[in-house]
Amino acid sequence: MRAKFNSTKLLIILFIIPVFISQSCKKDKVPVLTTSPVSIITQTTATSGGNISVDEEGTLTTRGICWSTGTNPTTSDNKTSNGSGIGIFESVMMGLIPGTTYHVRAYATNSSGTGYGDDVTFATIPGAGTVTDIDNNVYNTVTIGTQTWMVENLKTKRYRNGDNVPVVNDPVSWENLTTGACCYYNDNSNNAGTYGLLYNWYAASDSRNIAPEGWHVPSLAEWDILINYLGGQFAASYKLKESGTMHWIQTDDNVTNASNFSALPGGSRAYNTGVYNNIGFLGSWWTSSKDANILSFCKVMFTSDGQVTLYWQDRRNGMSIRCLKD
Repeated sequence: MRAKFNSTKLLIILFIIPVFISQSCKKDKVPVLTTSPVSIITQTTATSGGNISVDEEGTLTTRGICWSTGTNPTTSDNKTSNGSGIGIFESVMMGLIPGTTYHVRAYATNSSGTGYGDDVTFATIPGAGTVTDIDNNVYNTVTIGTQTWMVENLKTKRYRNGDNVPVVNDPVSWENLTTGACCYYNDNSNNAGTYGLLYNWYAASDSRNIAPEGWHVPSLAEWDILINYLGGQFAASYKLKESGTMHWIQTDDNVTNASNFSALPGGSRAYNTGVYNNIGFLGSWWTSSKDANILSFCKVMFTSDGQVTLYWQDRRNGMSIRCLKD
């Protein structure tokens, strides 16, 4: 006996099948991407990103990275937002906890949903702590790659053995110096709290050592190790400079301070006039290196670009110092 045909069941089946197929196809059209390796890891920041290779819908609206201490993080966890479009992008995770293991995935969202890259594991660097100079100024420190740097510019007015580094305000006296000296920008001691002191190269290179015990004024080669680790001369300052406009006159979205180096625009002092220049516009730092004549090497960062520029300067100029751990 033939079974009776149920038209109601047929209608339900005919309705469900297209919906199921439609939802399955839609799910398959989320973006396809990979997660970039994690780099520039500090105590509280790290850099990753992604590469979006496929967006079938052509409606990609958001991309970025998401991270957590658990596996397979999603956009419900900590995340960044890095615009839209397929291809390679880079992003910085901030506010991380020192000495902690994290998981990160790149994500991209289009009208079909959110796709994720693979889960990448990394660990932040344990906290590097602080260092105190002979004048009891305390400096935070940061480990970047294989190096540990001060996070602030030097402020001391004494060499390691206790001898004074003279504070010289008079422009004529400053011009004629051939020994170590320091000054406050615009002769205003209030500037030291933020920007540190400005020193001539004679102070930076004095054999009595201006850096705290276990630290030193970095050489040109040691500065270049830092710069190359952060992507080279034409990109590094974006990752070295403090972000925002609290101290820099202007900035842009490329400035991330991903290294936590927090470079500030402390300006400089000209040797031949004693005039102070460019606070807010540039930061300048002595190296311990010199040429064969009367010039020595320094590194300079400007407010307007990502370069860390090498300059040869008269040793009587006043510049900042950042110290490096031995």
